Amino acid sequence: MPEHAVANWRIVAARVERGWHTQEDFAAAYDETARELREQARISVRQVRRWESGESTWPNRDARRVLEAMFGCPLEDLGFRRPARPTGRRPGESGRQLEERDVRRRTFLGLAGAAPVLDLDALDDLTAAAHGARRHVERELLDHLRTALDDAARADGLAGPHEALPTVLGILAAINSAARTAAPGLRRELLTLGARGAELAAWLHRDAGALAPAVAYWHHQAKEWATLTGDGAMHAYVLLRQAQATDRTDAARMLDLARAATTGPWTLPPRPRAEAFQQQARALALTGARVEEVARTLDQAHGALGQAAPASGPVTCTGTLGDGYTNQRLMVQSAICYREAGQSERAVSLFGEHLATGGFAPRDRAFFTAQYSGALVAAGEPDEAASAALEALALAAGARFGQALAELHRTADDLAPYAGRPAVREFRQRLGELAVA
Repeated sequence: MPEHAVANWRIVAARVERGWHTQEDFAAAYDETARELREQARISVRQVRRWESGESTWPNRDARRVLEAMFGCPLEDLGFRRPARPTGRRPGESGRQLEERDVRRRTFLGLAGAAPVLDLDALDDLTAAAHGARRHVERELLDHLRTALDDAARADGLAGPHEALPTVLGILAAINSAARTAAPGLRRELLTLGARGAELAAWLHRDAGALAPAVAYWHHQAKEWATLTGDGAMHAYVLLRQAQATDRTDAARMLDLARAATTGPWTLPPRPRAEAFQQQARALALTGARVEEVARTLDQAHGALGQAAPASGPVTCTGTLGDGYTNQRLMVQSAICYREAGQSERAVSLFGEHLATGGFAPRDRAFFTAQYSGALVAAGEPDEAASAALEALALAAGARFGQALAELHRTADDLAPYAGRPAVREFRQRLGELAVA
């Protein structure tokens, strides 16, 4: 995906919400709609980029008709602005009333504990005010964006990537826009937050089933912002996340990325360093390394985790890097490593013990339980595997946790020889119904 400045983030959020994860997807959908409407005009990815960067503020007549048909809303709701835009003051509204309205609109976060609710107009107001170089407004914007990003990450763990992704894209666009005119110190804070947000965007795109270029784009953006702010640990952390996003059929690349996270010119804190060693162990297992080498690498992970200070306070996306990596998570990920190494019974034992005692968000529990079901198949326990798979499916189906569902399809393939068993038949039938829903 080409790099570009995202200024019109509303259209980005709207297209992603409708399943057009890349600019290429959107251009193709536009052309299809234009054909249905018998419009002659087509667009290129370059034109999509111009709309999203804000270079083209008001589409022509034909494009307006197509866009309104695609999104079912006025173009203003997609971030486009008419050439002659009226002032923000309503008829008969005094300056004081306008200021009071602006204050109300700046309070755009949802209720505590709820899924993040991003008031689009309020975010526009905050970003515009920050462009005015008003330091207290810039600080207010930064605090709001940090809180919104934490809320979005929690929403992902509970309700899946499709709930969180539009909000995260809006946050990133606001950061990119506000950072251009912010004072140097605040700009650095904005870009530091942006690196966290871009890494989260990469994760969300991957779990939502986006193509690899979309995931890679946001990983690249996260590393760029981490480099600009001198945040070597964040740069290394993105390398780890790239390793995790690498398909298991490309184990050599997975291993290279995971090793780079622990051996480059940076120092990962103990918790993400432990996770990077665990990822190395999984990659080694996938390359066919001896189980003793996999076990030694997992010992390194335990050693790194043992150096970590106790976690203080709630775990958040913008808090201490990797603070949510616990011994329970390491143990279930170790089970994944042993599954990949062909040690299915050992994997089943670890899953059974630590899934029962670990406190995992629904997304994580769905993924680890799906992995557990696969290990049970390999251990010759098809009925137990189907039971675990049904449990994982119940967690993953509503929120469409993409990685968990991918693992469940892998389990379904492994269970094909046992298709006549009632539990297996029920699981495969429910998974198939979800695929066509």
